Amino acid sequence: MKSWLFNLIYFVLLTVLSPVLLWRALKQGKYRRGFKQKYFGRIPRRRNVLKGRDADKTVVLWFHAVSVGEVNLLRPLLQRIRETKPDWCCVVSTTSQTGREVATKLYAEHHTVFYCPLDFSWAVGKAMQRLRPNMLVLAEQELWPNLIDAAKRYGAKVAIVNGRFTEKGYKRYLMVRPLLTSMFRQLDAVASQNETYAGWFRRLGASSDAIHVIGSLKFDGAVSNRNNPATVKLRQLAGITEDDVVFLAGSTQAPEESFALDVYEHLKADFPRLRLILVPRHPERFNEVASMLDGRAVLWERRSLLRDLSTELPVVESLEGGCSHKAVRPRILLVDSVGELGAWWGIATIAFVGGSMGTRGGQNMIEPAAYGAAVCFGPKTKNFADIVDLLLRSDAAQVVHDQREMELFVRRVLEVPDFAERFGNNARQLVERQLGATERTLHLIESTLMPPDS
Repeated sequence: MKSWLFNLIYFVLLTVLSPVLLWRALKQGKYRRGFKQKYFGRIPRRRNVLKGRDADKTVVLWFHAVSVGEVNLLRPLLQRIRETKPDWCCVVSTTSQTGREVATKLYAEHHTVFYCPLDFSWAVGKAMQRLRPNMLVLAEQELWPNLIDAAKRYGAKVAIVNGRFTEKGYKRYLMVRPLLTSMFRQLDAVASQNETYAGWFRRLGASSDAIHVIGSLKFDGAVSNRNNPATVKLRQLAGITEDDVVFLAGSTQAPEESFALDVYEHLKADFPRLRLILVPRHPERFNEVASMLDGRAVLWERRSLLRDLSTELPVVESLEGGCSHKAVRPRILLVDSVGELGAWWGIATIAFVGGSMGTRGGQNMIEPAAYGAAVCFGPKTKNFADIVDLLLRSDAAQVVHDQREMELFVRRVLEVPDFAERFGNNARQLVERQLGATERTLHLIESTLMPPDS
């Protein structure tokens, strides 16, 4: 591997992007944390991770998940490993700050969590020297040539779990395939979501013997029981009753929150039990959405201010705390917290999955589908094309192209209970049919670490 060439490419990219990165660091607080881990590979040492266990006999697996979605994706797999392989030690790295916060919340009790070093040869080399994992496990499409090369140099196996590409991403890899073929050849195991992705991995240089069609871990990680403890707690906290009909717009980006609010405002008179919950995708947009709600002069509340109000009326505060007043409970809630969306989906009767009307390429539709919500999303869902295809072919979701179509969908769900029930049942059954990827992935990891003939 030509690590110096990749170092040069990364250095040029960082130089070009430095004004944007600096602005985000100052304005939004991004990229400030984990400097030593990111740039110098100063991650926890193997002996500290093992906490007294035999370093020669304990298997260490390094799982890397770039952000919140991938962190949540690994949850069922890490839980299964903890249940069936107590002699294995797993650590989890992330790239984003929000990803690390969620990973710490989910995994810190059982696993060490840290920032993944940037793909400079000196940083990833130092990280591998300190941790010396038996296997590096990368989620979905986290393919970094220097990181993979360093893992192989220090004797680790390399696996991809829930492997996939976007079509655009795959075409970009094809454009530089001569530069990356050796990286793909270094992959010891690829757990591909479907045959299409498996063919793409193969064409890019991965060994046919390493590639296995496993299915998607996202289905196994989805919760279907609306009475799970986290959802029940949030329902009580928000004062949502069985009579309420919740329209939840989750993982949203602009202008999706405004669309959802308009839909709610147009329908609330005809459907007084309707409630709206907004969950923006990125924490830095919480204040932006709050300002939008204030500007529309609607009664709303923030999740961060919710408390046990069973014996009193809530105090509703504006974003800046400039006004507060006693009132009936607001029927609009802004969820300004990270890592709770999966539980909030369990409250939704109607679900709009965001990031699908802008530039992001969609977000995970499986979670609301597993709960049996009536699911809709916008037309721009390239990141989840295979899942969208499954949902649409199963009559388990609907594409809405604009605010008008969103409103028509919500109105139909409210007016025709049979429509909502059919959509929900189809979605729940689809998820149930796709289960099992966790066990197949764990078997692949185990057989790659310890081949039968070893």
